Amino acid sequence: MKKFIRNQLDNLKPTFEPGGKLAMFYSVFEGMDSFLFVSNETGSETGTHIHASNDLKRAITLVIIALIPCVLFGMYNVGYHHFIAIGESAGFISSFFYGLLAVLPMLVVSYGVGLGIEFALAQWKGYKIQEGFWVSGMLIPMILPVETPLWMIGVATAFSVLICKAVFFRTGFNIWTPALITCAFLFFVYPSNAGGPLSYWDMFWGLIPGSVGETSKLCILIGAIILLATGIASWRTMVSVFAGGLLTAWIFNWINASPAMQISPLQHILLGGFAFGAVFMATDPVTSPRTRNGKYVFGFLTGLSAIVIRVLTGYPESMMFAILLMNLFTPLIDYCVVQTNVQQRLKRIKK
Repeated sequence: MKKFIRNQLDNLKPTFEPGGKLAMFYSVFEGMDSFLFVSNETGSETGTHIHASNDLKRAITLVIIALIPCVLFGMYNVGYHHFIAIGESAGFISSFFYGLLAVLPMLVVSYGVGLGIEFALAQWKGYKIQEGFWVSGMLIPMILPVETPLWMIGVATAFSVLICKAVFFRTGFNIWTPALITCAFLFFVYPSNAGGPLSYWDMFWGLIPGSVGETSKLCILIGAIILLATGIASWRTMVSVFAGGLLTAWIFNWINASPAMQISPLQHILLGGFAFGAVFMATDPVTSPRTRNGKYVFGFLTGLSAIVIRVLTGYPESMMFAILLMNLFTPLIDYCVVQTNVQQRLKRIKK
C-alpha cells in the first residue's frame, strides 16, 4: 500500500512542477507529499528543522497523538456536565457523543480557517505549506469554553494565524504561540465562573467544568509521558514550570494576606490551565529557549508568573498570559545564557 501511494504521488508530481498544468498548486502537492513521506531533501532554509527521519511533521504528529487523550476526555466531560445541568442521567456513550457533536465543529472551524489561511499564503508567497498549525488547530478548541460561538473561534483563529505566522512568515519565526493568542483575543468575552468546592480527586480526574481539554490532569499526564518518552518536549522546561508554580504558591501561603493567597500549591497546579500549559505550550520548541539552562529559567519564571498573576488578579487562566509574557523574553534568556558560558570559558582560558 505504501509503495502504491508513493508511485501515485511520483506520477502526479510532474503535473504540479513548473511547466505542469497545475504548477500553481505545487505547494499544496508538496505539503501532502511531505506529510505522508519523509522528504529526501534537507534544505538550507532557516527556521526550525530536524535533520533526521523524525522530521518536523513527524514530531508534530507525535504532539497530536499526545493530545488525543485530552481531546477524547474533553468530549466526554462536555456531555457529562450537559446532562447534569439539565437534570438528566446519561451513560458514557450518550455523554461522549453529545460532547463529540459539540467539540467537533470547533475543531472543523479551527482547522478550516487556520489551514485555509496557511494554504492561501503558501500559494500567494510561493512558500511550502507550514506544518505548525496541525498542532495549533487542535490546541485552540482545547483551551476554549465549549460555548464559544463558532464565528468567534474563526475570527480569533484568523487573527492568531495572521499575527503569529503571516507577520513572521513561517514556522520557526513566530515569537508567540498561536493558540494562546487566540485565547487572549477572546479573553474578555468569557470571564470564568466560580464553581462549588472540589476535591483533589475531582480536579485530577477532570470531571469538573472548564475548557474542553484542560480539566483532566490524568490525560495531561499521559500526554506528558508521550512527549517526554519521544523526546519531543523538554523535561527541563516542564519540571521547571511546576517547580516555579509550587514554590510561588507556597510563598503566598506563607504570606497569607488574602483569601487568594490561601489556595494550596497543589490546588494551583490542578486548577485552570496550569498543567495543560506547562505540558503542551510552555514546551513549544519554537517559542521557548533552546539553551539547557535557558529552559530552566524560562520554565521557572513561567510558573512563577502564572501564580503571581492568578493570585493578584483573580484570573484562573493566568498560564496563558505567563507563557505569552515569557515568550517575549526567550531571545534574551538564550542570549544571557550563551554570554555567561562565553565569559566562563574565557576565564578558564586566562587561567
